[in-house]
Amino acid sequence: MKKFEYVLRLADSPLILGQRLCEWCGHGPILEQDIALSNIALDLLGLSRNLFQYAAELKGGNVTEDDLAFTRQEREYQNFLICEQENGHWGKTLLRQFFFDVYQYYFLHALKNSSDERLAAIALKSIKEVTYHMRYSSEWVIRLGDGTTESHGKMLDALEALWPFTGELTQFDELDLEMEKIGVIKNLAQIPSQWTNKVIEILGMATLPIPEKGWMQKGGKSGVHTEAMGFILAEMQYMQRAYPGAKW
Repeated sequence: MKKFEYVLRLADSPLILGQRLCEWCGHGPILEQDIALSNIALDLLGLSRNLFQYAAELKGGNVTEDDLAFTRQEREYQNFLICEQENGHWGKTLLRQFFFDVYQYYFLHALKNSSDERLAAIALKSIKEVTYHMRYSSEWVIRLGDGTTESHGKMLDALEALWPFTGELTQFDELDLEMEKIGVIKNLAQIPSQWTNKVIEILGMATLPIPEKGWMQKGGKSGVHTEAMGFILAEMQYMQRAYPGAKW
């Protein structure tokens, strides 16, 4: 059951972030970027679906991937808090995406060496996608941070709002360490420095300051969320709850 809990947790963050990105569909600044962000959202939802399918198999019984994705209560989701934060303006969305992409890139590289062949295969398949995601979000952070006075100011505001949610990305709890002990995930200790070094590199190129270390938000991995989460679930779960078991 511990592995089930872990796989379920891994599925939650791309699901919630993908849901957030879908809100931009039809509202992007130009058509090309609208399509690009929609494709990233689809990649995230595809990753989450692969993980939910595996979690459903581990759970057994009549549990399906849809049950796990759409019928749980808020406290049962274990996504990172940064993934549920409101989109805000374009720059804030891309900065949020960048912080998550960097984490996901290094995490999937660690997961591809998993003793669990299914997880290793899922990670290997997703690395190509997340490599593009990180390049895309990095370029936008640099473009906006080192752009006009207005875009630079907006990125500073976004950095102030989002930075307190980044600490959770590289903090590992008892479940993480237990999975590392049995080989399901490897080399977790390398991820914090890898994440930090990449973030420092890109923020430097974007002429954005590295925020001072301070108090960080946490709780997502234990099911304690911000008020934004309830609004996401109200929309995401509506069809499943209004028409239980409905099929296309």
